[in-house]
Formats: sequence, C-alpha cells, structure tokens
Amino acid sequence: MKKLVLLLFLSVSQLNLKAQELLATVQLLAPTVTNSNKSSLAVLQKTISDFLNNNKWSNETYLPPERINCHFIITLTSWDGAATYTAKAQIQSRRPVYATSYQSTLLNLSDQNFDFSYNEGQALEFSDQNYQSNLASLLSYYAYTILGADKDSFSKLGGSAYYLKALNILNLAQNNGHAGWRAVDGLRNRYWLNENLLNKSDEPLRVFSYYYHRKGLDIMQENTGRALKDILSYLPALQQMDKQRLGSVFNNTFFAAKATEFVNLFSQANPLDRVQAYNLLLAIDPANSSKYDQLKNRP
Repeated sequence: MKKLVLLLFLSVSQLNLKAQELLATVQLLAPTVTNSNKSSLAVLQKTISDFLNNNKWSNETYLPPERINCHFIITLTSWDGAATYTAKAQIQSRRPVYATSYQSTLLNLSDQNFDFSYNEGQALEFSDQNYQSNLASLLSYYAYTILGADKDSFSKLGGSAYYLKALNILNLAQNNGHAGWRAVDGLRNRYWLNENLLNKSDEPLRVFSYYYHRKGLDIMQENTGRALKDILSYLPALQQMDKQRLGSVFNNTFFAAKATEFVNLFSQANPLDRVQAYNLLLAIDPANSSKYDQLKNRP
C-alpha cells in the first residue's frame, strides 16, 4: 500500500513538473544599494524564480525540453531597508532552432520602472482576475508576453491569446500608482509594448516572426540556401508597414534582438542575395544600419 501511494505521489509530481511552461533564471543585483542584505536578496530572488517557474500560465502541458528559456535580470537601484524597492529589469527569452543547439533570441526587453514592495517571507500570489501586488503583476505580465512571443514563432499569430492575458494584467494594475502601466507613463513601457503586439498595424511583424523562425531558421540544417531565400522573400512584406510604426517599442525591440542574427545569417548568402538583404534591412530597420553595414562591406 505504501509503495502504491509513493508511486501515485511520484506520478503526480512528474505531471506537475511537465506542466510548467517557463524555465526562468533570475538574477537579483544591487550594486549601488549600500544597505542591501545578501540573505534577504537571496530569499527575494528565489521567491521570484519560484513564482515564474511554478505557476501554470496556460492550459497546455509542456514537457521539460519544451519549457521556454527566459532570463530576468533585476537591478535594484534603491531600497528603504524594509519593503519598498526601486528597480529596473532586463527580460530575455529564447527559442530553440530545430535540429541544432542554437537558441534564437525572441525578446530582449528593458523595463526602467520595475518598482515594487515586498516583505521578506511574504507569499507572492498569482491571480489573473484580481490585482495582488505590483511585483506579481510585473512577473505575470512578462510571463504571458514571453509565452506570446514563443507561440508567434511557432504558429502564425499564435501568441494573441497570451498578449490578451497580458492586457488583462495591465488593466488590473493600471490604478496601483506604479509607473509603466499607462499610456501617459512614457512611449516605451508595458502599456505600449502590449498595444503594439495587439495592434493590427504590427501584425506583419508578428507574421514575419513565424515565417522567419519556422520556415527559415528551423530548416537551416536541412537546406541553408533555401532557408536564406525564403527569409529574404518574407522581408519585403515589412516594407508595407506604416512608416509611423517603425519607431514603435515592439518594432525596436524585435530588431534589436535580431539585427546581429540577421547579419550572421545573410553573411552566408551569395553576393546578390546579401546585397538585397542589406538594402531591405536598411530600409526596414535604419536604427541598426551600422550592423547591417557588415553585409555591404563583406567581400
């Protein structure tokens, strides 16, 4: 009987392990906070990591190899010695490329208003129906955004449901007094990122993410020449985007994450395709022109 109970417990534990979507690593840094307590920061770091990795963010079951690699670097800039923290964060996520060990960056976001309150030992509660705390809202918002970006890379506009979940978190958090949740809080914040991701005008970039990853990168090992040709054929669609959207936060973060990868990929192309890629990328993403110049100058 005891063996049967143990087997049932192990089976349930294994199912719970398989259910989680995120494989998040968390770094909590406090280089300029003179009164920071290392043991307290370690507790907070583990609390954040457990919240991201142990909560269920979707109705799908993810096997351990399918969990989404993501990284949260949270830098504390001040602490009142009690519960109030001022911070900024860098949030990154990656997805594997089929039949390789390479991980392609999907998101590389900077949040300059990652402020929160937390008492050591406090349980960090998740709810998608009620506002719990700014820290829980921040982590939930980015968890859903990470899931959305991952889904977009595997199916056309597949991330929409998760961006809507992030929107719900955003709406619940807007009146909590913390910056970054409202349109008036700046042009590059959580509000505008989510607005861009759900805006019809930015759908061509989301569709490109699918074609680029699933129909391009994922077949590179099978046929590099064909994959490069296909990626090149998808780029002109981005020229049709509203030029006023070129400065949007989603557009900027997407190309900031991908510019070096584009250069590395098209460096393998024949000279004619390489020049065509350079001209297209320069027109679509002038902010990273210095990186794309490597394609032009390559012999």
